[in-house]
Amino acid sequence: MRTDPISVVVERGGVVESVHTAHAAVVRDRELAGAVGDAGLVTFMRSAAKPFQALALAEEEPGLPSEELAIACASHEATPEQLRLVASLLARAGAREDELACGEEHGSKSGHNCSGKHAGMLLRVRRHGWPPDYVDAGHPLQAELLATVAAAAGVSPGEIPTAVDGCGVPTFALSLEAMAHAFARLARRELPGSEPVVAAMLAHPDLVGGPQAADTAIMRARPGAVAKRGAEGVLCAALPDGTAVAVKVVDGANRAAGPALAALLGIQDLAERPIFNSRCEQVGRLFPRSKISGPLFPKAM
Repeated sequence: MRTDPISVVVERGGVVESVHTAHAAVVRDRELAGAVGDAGLVTFMRSAAKPFQALALAEEEPGLPSEELAIACASHEATPEQLRLVASLLARAGAREDELACGEEHGSKSGHNCSGKHAGMLLRVRRHGWPPDYVDAGHPLQAELLATVAAAAGVSPGEIPTAVDGCGVPTFALSLEAMAHAFARLARRELPGSEPVVAAMLAHPDLVGGPQAADTAIMRARPGAVAKRGAEGVLCAALPDGTAVAVKVVDGANRAAGPALAALLGIQDLAERPIFNSRCEQVGRLFPRSKISGPLFPKAM
């Protein structure tokens, strides 16, 4: 099925104030099952790649607590529990906070939303005796992660354009269809290390994102679904049967990705979001508008 892109409308006082456009690819039974707009749109995965960047960590550290594996997959919101787990992962690596190469948020490097991923990378660097400059694109760790993402997406590493992510590590550009295939393989546990990674994300959706995160909300609303968001309006999800979707909001508005994906999943409670002002008054709403006649994923899945 192919449809036009989804429009995510911002309405205030009954007047349309903004409109975001979202494209998506849906994969089912190892085939492209739906194109919402341009399924071939190439964009950076950003933090949606984190579950794949954690696969080798899961394989090499079979005794790693699931909470720490979840924080390695996370774009966290610096809750006390999330910060505690970043510290625990750093301690396991025998590393200091100042060795994190992710920059600072919330007043510290641990507060950076990617600090769990970086702590997991430091643990692998220590175990292998690799050089400490682990964010460099030529580092053995990053070369391995590029190969991992390529294998998951079903393309060769040389086909993937890379750039520098917000936290300093390489980020990978793929078509939305390729991203959806990668998440489908993750959900079907076809990738080495995917069983513990998926189990950790499903067991701890609050750690993967947080109270305000779209991926956490999707996993809470659809038990068994694994979801991960990325910067600039990227959001991917897969159901236990391997049906998967990758969404990209063209203008990079993260606020529109959740409602767009919720519409595709048939999660009405998340498809429309209230907009509040600084006085905690609801002053508008955010909702998807498309020509899709119904959810692409049956609710029974």
